[in-house]
Amino acid sequence: MNIAGIEKTIIKTYRTRLYRPFVNALAAYQMIAPGDRIAVCLSGGKDSFVMAKLFQETARHGKIDFSLQFITLDPGYGKEYRERLEANARHLGIPLLIREKNLFKAAAKLGGEKPCYICARMRRGALYEFARDFRCNKIALGHHFNDAVETILLNLFYGGSFEVMMPKLKATNFPGMELIRPMIYIKEKDIINFMRYAGIETATCGCELAGERVSMRAEMKQLIARLKKTNKDVDVNIFHSAENVNLERVLKWRQRGKTFSFLDFYDN
Repeated sequence: MNIAGIEKTIIKTYRTRLYRPFVNALAAYQMIAPGDRIAVCLSGGKDSFVMAKLFQETARHGKIDFSLQFITLDPGYGKEYRERLEANARHLGIPLLIREKNLFKAAAKLGGEKPCYICARMRRGALYEFARDFRCNKIALGHHFNDAVETILLNLFYGGSFEVMMPKLKATNFPGMELIRPMIYIKEKDIINFMRYAGIETATCGCELAGERVSMRAEMKQLIARLKKTNKDVDVNIFHSAENVNLERVLKWRQRGKTFSFLDFYDN
């Protein structure tokens, strides 16, 4: 399918499953404002490519005036993965800028048995730097609805905390910069179906370090799939639980660096 066909498919065939939830998330969480320059971060996977096309269509048809810069940080991808990434970007009409920074080796050296956390932090910082160099004030990542639901469960089961993959975050080390996740309402199955319909094949993962964290996410996917057999809305309910937190039924919580207990307010 050519670029014109792909873009028509996004607006027409997949309007209710991709374009509308994308635009709704942008509005619901106030992710963009007039004059924004957004660095759309592409990893080479299906999610970020769909996000890039949705941003192009939103910029073309939306009412807010903002600009886009499409960037990829190459942390040490193999030759085959890199070539496919560049070929897909050309096929989709995405003017991509790539910066090489060998983070995989650094993370493997510094991270010990669990390098994923170190790698993620280094990659995030490098993306902010990349975006800042092109005068962007926001970076956009392609995390979707399923990622958000799985993250809630990962934190519950492995972290002993209730924490959510936030739709937007202010950067702590880069003043004036912000991270946004406009795909948070879009379900992974719709991304997969669109890519298949458009005839676009991406590599599964370019990460040399993907291991424990990936298997943990796979475990959450399997758990949710099993639960959906008896409760088809279980994933939606998990997501909504983050929007319906009742602090009167919570033992402790953290806010702005302080920890509070229900006992602090019990007699009031």
